[in-house]
Amino acid sequence: MNKQQLIENIKRKKSFLCIGLDTDIEKIPEHLLKEKDPVFAFNKAIIDATADLCIAYKPNLAFYESLGVKGWIAFERTVTYIKENYPDQFIIADAKRGDIGNTSEMYARSFFDELQIDAVTIAPYMGEDSVKPFLFYPGKWVILLALTSNKGSHDFQLTEDANGERLFEKVLRKSQEWADDEHMMYVVGATRGEMLTRVREIAPNHFFLVPGVGAQGGSLEEVCKYGMNSTCGLIVNSSRAIIYADKTDRFAETAREVAREVQQSMAGHVGNNTFHTREK
Repeated sequence: MNKQQLIENIKRKKSFLCIGLDTDIEKIPEHLLKEKDPVFAFNKAIIDATADLCIAYKPNLAFYESLGVKGWIAFERTVTYIKENYPDQFIIADAKRGDIGNTSEMYARSFFDELQIDAVTIAPYMGEDSVKPFLFYPGKWVILLALTSNKGSHDFQLTEDANGERLFEKVLRKSQEWADDEHMMYVVGATRGEMLTRVREIAPNHFFLVPGVGAQGGSLEEVCKYGMNSTCGLIVNSSRAIIYADKTDRFAETAREVAREVQQSMAGHVGNNTFHTREK
């Protein structure tokens, strides 16, 4: 999916919601445990209930890999189901890969050749040659970790060099030499609030994948105020607040209700196929 297609989906659905499929076998409703593939059964129900309200799904690989082969099968089934039934969805593998070049080539082949996923999250710490293998695939995206909202982000991301440049700023500037805004996005945590302003200054035209809205306490209003650009430029993720809103046999219906509330809030920012730019 290219950038213009993504923008058109946002306009059409009046939504820039991404639903994170962080599917924990210990948190899904008990009645699903009787299913042959309970993780896929849960995902399928969530997807069917919410697909018209969001523009992306983001399976977090850790939740699938923790189950071994069964988890990987559930992940592949989930991706295939989305692609076959909801082809307008942008699929993000939240894998946070990042390794030496030949290893990255294999990761890229797995996600882009084999699974035909749209985007993969990548850790940039090892530099250009660890990221470039993911950029050789037309129509595919790298989503680079730029500024995260976890406590430990202060350990490295906010440290300054002798010229006062913080590490996350260096990542943003340097990575734009590797790819343009048609192939690269950035992860920017929602709980950073006004820090989004600085990120947007450095990367004015890129899409941001923004986790942390919902269970982690991030504010959608602040994200839009500080991060939105003239083409929206945002994919806002919510995981637990939507998929675990209910643990009864009504879990999918409740997930839809919560997702609709988020989508309706987003619709006010999208407007009539125009976007409100952030306040100066």
